Amino acid sequence: MRLLALALLLVLAGCSTGTDAVERGTEFQFVSPGGQTEIFYDGDDRQAAPPLSGPDLMSDKDVAVSDFRGKVVVLNLWGAWCPPCRVEAPELEKVYTERAAEGVEVLGINVRDENRSAPQDFVRDTGLTYPSIYDPPGRSLLAWKGYPRSVVPSTIVLDKRHRVAAVFLRDLLASDLLPVVDKLTAEK
Repeated sequence: MRLLALALLLVLAGCSTGTDAVERGTEFQFVSPGGQTEIFYDGDDRQAAPPLSGPDLMSDKDVAVSDFRGKVVVLNLWGAWCPPCRVEAPELEKVYTERAAEGVEVLGINVRDENRSAPQDFVRDTGLTYPSIYDPPGRSLLAWKGYPRSVVPSTIVLDKRHRVAAVFLRDLLASDLLPVVDKLTAEK
């Protein structure tokens, strides 16, 4: 019985990540402390984002975060089936068009749209000009340990070194996102 209790204690201790929102180390591992829906990382709390790439929704050419070296990257999970996403997409377009010259890129990740024509029609009808990865099963995010791929819409903001600087597990307006990207573009 004692041996079983000791084994259980070791297992529980091994699963603990502390109170930080990011596990210490070089690889990003998502944790939402206290169920927060807005999480910000500064300085040494920022960890490198895992590689992310996939086929472009509109052209089928490969698009990757690494294509945007030195730029602040706003990653947004969305679906044409998602009403909050339909409101949020024009807001992201506004961030993209207003801040592209300052080094801000928006990259959508279209999920759970099995029929490619629905999100393509949405992009055309809404006039979105930023690219989106077409990824119905959400596999492009498998390397993002602990990230809740089921939360749609959600947004991850990467700094110029492509470290995770902010996570929003809710829909956003441009006014929510602009102060974040402005702070990141001002960083050296």
